[in-house]
Amino acid sequence: MEILRVEDLTKIYGKGDSEVVALDHMSFSVEKGEFLAIVGASGSGKSTLLHLLGGVDRPTSGKVYIDGEDIYALNDDKLAIFRRRQVGLIYQFYNLIPILNVEENITLPLALDSREVDKERLDQLIGLLGLDNRRKHLPNELSGGQQQRTSIGRALITNPTIVLADEPTGNLDSKSSDEIVNLLKRSNKEYKQTIIMITHNMEIAKTADRVLRIEDGRLI
Repeated sequence: MEILRVEDLTKIYGKGDSEVVALDHMSFSVEKGEFLAIVGASGSGKSTLLHLLGGVDRPTSGKVYIDGEDIYALNDDKLAIFRRRQVGLIYQFYNLIPILNVEENITLPLALDSREVDKERLDQLIGLLGLDNRRKHLPNELSGGQQQRTSIGRALITNPTIVLADEPTGNLDSKSSDEIVNLLKRSNKEYKQTIIMITHNMEIAKTADRVLRIEDGRLI
C-alpha cells in the first residue's frame, strides 16, 4: 500500500543570476512499512527534500501526498497540525529541550497537541530505546547516542504515518551510529513504521530496504 507519493516536486531558491534549483522535478513513491534511504553528497538536495516531505517548507511546484492527503493543499494552520500528528522528525543535532528530562522530551509532541500520554506505549517505547534508567535525566546528562535515542522516541510517540530522519548518525561515533541504525530498523520491523532516512553514508544506507540517490536535485 502506497503511503507517500511525490509528484514532479521542484524547489527553487532566489531569482535571476542567484537562482538555485535545489530540487528538479522529482517523483517517487514509498510503500507503507518501507525503510527507504536517500543518499547524496552535501548540497545535492537531500535535506531540502526531507523538509518538503515533512511539510516544514513549501515547494515551488509539485505535490506531496501522505496517506492520500495532498499536504500542500492545506493552509498553514492545518499543515502544522498534520505535521505534528502524522510526521515524526529526527534531526542530526537532536533538538532536545534542555530543561526537560527524557520522558518529557519524548512526550512533548503530545503535550503540544493537548493529548493524553498512553503510559503503556511510553513504557514500551522507552524500553525499546534502552532508556529505562535515564527517564528523569536532562539532555546534558546523556551521551550523544542517548540524546539521539530520546529524539527517536519523540518522533515515534505519536505513532506517525512516516518518520523522517535527517542524517541521524552524522553527529555520532561508529558504535553509537550502529546502535541508532539498529534501533531504526527495529522500530521499522516491530512497529511497522515507515521510515525515510537521509544519509551521505552508503554503508548505513545499505541497511535500508531500498536506496534512492540524489545528485544536483535529481534522482539518478
